[in-house]
Amino acid sequence: MVTERTDQRREAGQRTRDGLLAAAQELLARRGQGGVSLREITDRAGANVSAVSYHFGSLKALCDSAIENALERYLDAQIDDVASLGTESGVEDVAAAFAGPMMRALAVGGRDLAIMQTVARVGIDPPEGWGRLTAKFQQSRRDVVRRLSAQIPGVDEREWNFRIRCAAGLLNWLVLAPIGTELAEEPPEQIERWLVPVLAGALRGSNAG
Repeated sequence: MVTERTDQRREAGQRTRDGLLAAAQELLARRGQGGVSLREITDRAGANVSAVSYHFGSLKALCDSAIENALERYLDAQIDDVASLGTESGVEDVAAAFAGPMMRALAVGGRDLAIMQTVARVGIDPPEGWGRLTAKFQQSRRDVVRRLSAQIPGVDEREWNFRIRCAAGLLNWLVLAPIGTELAEEPPEQIERWLVPVLAGALRGSNAG
């Protein structure tokens, strides 16, 4: 009986923690790091103000955790999408995998889109904790470069990094701009049909032949 009550408290605590993270991500997606308050987050999560101190220590720590959680989920999904490509995948296939998490979020909306919008905002204004995920950023970029280099030889590492950062910047802008809202109203197939060629062009660069 004691073990059961302990498990129930642990599960309730995890639900509260997850609710606070989700609420923080939703508000961060709309306003960025300087536009959220402790009261707004707790009201949206249906939690007490003291729950933030208990689970995270402070509002800043909660926001940092929400940002890191969003970034990690995005990078994990992107790495998995690129890893699933076959050996004969072309530039358009790589572009589709690279943009996969963003395209799915646009199609689904809700928390998935809030996570991608949080990622997009911190891509413009990186958080202090960005360095913790450096290895995953590097892995994602390295995997994309490896796939693209097989299709487009003769591009050096600096230029690949530039092209990938431009492609990522385009996605970040899209998910925050009004055109992203318009795109989200389209079927998933249309989102991919419109977006992938644009990203493929950015990745292909002047090596169009």
